[in-house]
Amino acid sequence: MGGLSKNREDFLRTPIFLLGFMGTGKSTVGSILAEALALPFLDLDETVQEEAGMSIEAIFALEGEEGFRQRETEVLKRAVSFPGVVAAGGGVVTVEENWDYLKEGVTVALTASLEVLKRRLNGGTGRPLLGDEMALEKLFMERISLYEKARLVVDTSLLSPEEVMNEILMRIKE
Repeated sequence: MGGLSKNREDFLRTPIFLLGFMGTGKSTVGSILAEALALPFLDLDETVQEEAGMSIEAIFALEGEEGFRQRETEVLKRAVSFPGVVAAGGGVVTVEENWDYLKEGVTVALTASLEVLKRRLNGGTGRPLLGDEMALEKLFMERISLYEKARLVVDTSLLSPEEVMNEILMRIKE
């Protein structure tokens, strides 16, 4: 697990990809991390929705998960040249090809215990793969080892978004 380049110019051209399961805080932490670094912020899910002209739920309904993942990969390809912080969708790590793009930047996985995620996601809408509790547990177990492939892994279970941001900044500087 290496850190970012010591050269600030290289750093400003290298995207920081935040990965993690739904509810780990990718979008929240991403926006405050970008602000702290004076860098732009990009949310892949929001970009996919904007470009498709429909919600993620609608994309899943019309095109299935495969259609959504194809759209997500196309946005990710372009995000490789984004000089800022990118909150990736929770399932971006499930497409092997996407790791070729993610490795172009600094990958930071945000994790949390399943119990914490259940609390955070309770009553959540707009997550087509959330389903019931058993489906959530199955999806979590399928993905956890994929998130651990990231350069940095930060457990958000007991931390506020600001504390997560500070942990990322401290570890990137190492």
